[in-house]
Amino acid sequence: MIRTFFILLLLCVGAACAYAYTDYQRYLQTPVNIPGSGSDATFLIERGWSAKRVSIELEESGFISKRYWFDLYARLSEQANEIKTGEYVLESGLSVPELFATFVDGQTVQYSHSIIEGSNWKQAIARVASSEDLLHTLSDLDELSEQAVMELIGFPDLHPEGQFFADTYAFPRGTSDVDYLKRAKRRMDSILNEEWEARADDLPLKNAYEALILASIVEKETAVAAERPLIAGVFVSRIKLGMRLQTDPTVIYGIGDAYDGNIRRSDLRTDTPYNTYTRAGLPPTPIAMVGREAIHAVLNPEPTSALYFVAKGDGTHQFSDTYEQHKLAVQKYQLNQ
Repeated sequence: MIRTFFILLLLCVGAACAYAYTDYQRYLQTPVNIPGSGSDATFLIERGWSAKRVSIELEESGFISKRYWFDLYARLSEQANEIKTGEYVLESGLSVPELFATFVDGQTVQYSHSIIEGSNWKQAIARVASSEDLLHTLSDLDELSEQAVMELIGFPDLHPEGQFFADTYAFPRGTSDVDYLKRAKRRMDSILNEEWEARADDLPLKNAYEALILASIVEKETAVAAERPLIAGVFVSRIKLGMRLQTDPTVIYGIGDAYDGNIRRSDLRTDTPYNTYTRAGLPPTPIAMVGREAIHAVLNPEPTSALYFVAKGDGTHQFSDTYEQHKLAVQKYQLNQ
């Protein structure tokens, strides 16, 4: 009798195991549910969630049932700790293994935000503060000092102007403003160092930071990419000859918030650390955020005999070798004489 009981018990256990195995395999092959009437839906994995927390949220959101099978698969896959934070678009037809692979691969929805070429630090940080896609951890940005922001990204003794590479960056939901700025700073350091190592010979620049300062001036002087190497060539020639740069964008930067859109003769004569009409050499810091083209132009300037240029009113410039030629160009293009 006892023997019969154990045989029946083993048969029951065997049947239960077989059923569980079959149910588990069927579970893995069955497409996850997409809540609502659409063919896809979004699902957010927040920072710090474990695989078990993910399964709970999936079940509560209606994507899966029998989350214990999801938990088992997570353990058996040995990838439970590799799930990535972010927002996911889950399409109909995904099986649990495919769903799990999506989380491990980090195939998240990507957002984007741009640092605009030629924008200054105040403009750039204001755009970051207004982004709806970044997680804002910098509070009271209007009152938060430049040094405080730079301390948060790991560069407490560095002026922020020009330190963030002008580009469009893609990122997953939950990316903080500080992480975004750190990434733009790393990108700037990488590209600036790369361009500095490949620079032309005989440049009158002591280091990569001076190159960045000059690149920011070139960035502000023209939006025409083809002109940047030539404008860089004019400035490089001026530095070699000991001439003052005499560039309006530095004067405007020195005026700061008081600038009203017009630059006057009195502004050119008013001394500030950034007035390259009253002071020789480069200003103390960059005056804008720059892209690779401006950096490359400064470190590979176009050879030229020109020492002057003036805006022609159509976005391009007239270049002159002598001051007399420059005065005539100013009369033609600026004074309409």
